[in-house]
Amino acid sequence: MPREELQEQTFFGLGIAPTLLERLEKLGFKHPTPIQFKAIPVAATGEDLIGIAQTGTGKTLAFTIPMLQQMSARSKMGLVLLPTRELAVQVDEVIRKIGITMGLRTAVLIGGVPMNPQIRQLRAKPHVIVATPGRLIDHLEQRNLKLDRVGVLVLDEADRMLDMGFAPQLKKILVTVPTDRQTMLFSATMPEEIAKIARTYMKQPLRIEVAPSGTTIEKVDQEVYIVSKTEKAQLLERLLKEYKGTVLLFTRTKHGATKVARMIKQMNHTVTEIHSNRSQNQRQDALRGFSSGKYRVLVATDIAARGIDVKNIELVLNFDLPDHLEDYVHRIGRTGRAGKTGKAISFAAPEQKADVRGIERLIRKTLAMKTPSGEPVAPEQPQYRGYRGPKGPRWPKKEARSGFRSRRRYQ
Repeated sequence: MPREELQEQTFFGLGIAPTLLERLEKLGFKHPTPIQFKAIPVAATGEDLIGIAQTGTGKTLAFTIPMLQQMSARSKMGLVLLPTRELAVQVDEVIRKIGITMGLRTAVLIGGVPMNPQIRQLRAKPHVIVATPGRLIDHLEQRNLKLDRVGVLVLDEADRMLDMGFAPQLKKILVTVPTDRQTMLFSATMPEEIAKIARTYMKQPLRIEVAPSGTTIEKVDQEVYIVSKTEKAQLLERLLKEYKGTVLLFTRTKHGATKVARMIKQMNHTVTEIHSNRSQNQRQDALRGFSSGKYRVLVATDIAARGIDVKNIELVLNFDLPDHLEDYVHRIGRTGRAGKTGKAISFAAPEQKADVRGIERLIRKTLAMKTPSGEPVAPEQPQYRGYRGPKGPRWPKKEARSGFRSRRRYQ
């Protein structure tokens, strides 16, 4: 559907109950995003679905509305599984905002914090449990809860959960919840592992894809600086002066995050960091401080790639390229959210040009490459695979007789 037509659409007519429509109106939600427009009517009927959409396109609301509606109809409990603590906290906030007029009770089960407050939340008989897989398994093993009343199961950022090694926990949970349930799976990409979960644990799910798997936000301007390790600090300092707004910077390791944060502080910028060496309270304080403007720069590892929902981030800066190319999509999805423009800059070493080409294949887009001074990088000349004879390059003899391959003179 063209963007102009979608902007004319409202949530009315998508099969949403009047009470929820009224709540959406009070919260200022007027026009559904593409994934909401396509997913809500299907999920509101109780069907299983797979939603493929980029990070930052409104997936949380796309499953929250039908989940609350189905829970009310079935008198069952909802369970939402997510890969990171930060994402779980943010999703819980959205669910409570939507369901507050319904007397909704939630429980957030995440690691890094004491279990006793979570046990008290479970004893209050929550209507929705929002959890990371590891901590949910901990509570199940200690018999703090049962999942026999789960009527709606949501797997959010499913590809990221698999990337983080949660496959065994997911399988254990999936065989514990009742088979008579609605399952909604949302993801930014669709690897074979996700397809296998869908075939095994879902009932003829309808696949809804609002953008090709792996594509990036249209309004994010992306470029890559080919820069040596020794030149990174100088280039970073220049970019922090050039861009005046908030900056989310990604490093590959937690130790690298601490080192870069210290470097940025010496450049006289307010900075905080978020990674697995930080306690849950420190991570929440960092997010709040970044969102409120206390800190201009947030340095993070990939643990935060899908766990940050801060509006109006001007620049996402990949100080290091991610270990998994798919994480590039999730990193830059932190800017250009909700239809706004954004900027994403990546640093790549000269020997990482193959990784840059891999990202280009994933996102189906050519990235502008620059030198540290900002000059465009000249495209590499194709290399000749054959041998040079007395009259110039010639085809290898074996390939000359092969027909098809003889036309592939250059690679």
